[in-house]
Amino acid sequence: MTHETSIERPTKPAMLRGAMLRCPACGEGKLFSKYLKVNDHCPNCNEALHHQRADDGPAYLTILLVSHLGAPLLLACFVAYRPSAMTLLLSFSFGAIVLSLLLLPVIKGAMVGFQWARRMHGFEQRADGINA
Repeated sequence: MTHETSIERPTKPAMLRGAMLRCPACGEGKLFSKYLKVNDHCPNCNEALHHQRADDGPAYLTILLVSHLGAPLLLACFVAYRPSAMTLLLSFSFGAIVLSLLLLPVIKGAMVGFQWARRMHGFEQRADGINA
């Protein structure tokens, strides 16, 4: 298979579909069967999704995002209100945990969409065994 004969898979729409927790191919089927467990196949279009290798990357990106959002907020909150250390610790720990749990599936879905669009890790072959 050459890249000239393959059908174009736009990266941005695939990542957006994945971030919306939908199949990167059709945008209809559910991407996850559980919180972070990717379905083996899309229930709607039968696209094979078991090729995905989004293991540690989404966690690292989530930590990066949450910490970059939390650090300036922590500083601004401290400068503006001067709360006690325990108040800051509890409130920002709770916020970081909640934000991480909300962002992790979104980032993992976007990463699966990116891998699908770029034909990484076996995504170049369709579910029916034909190279696409």
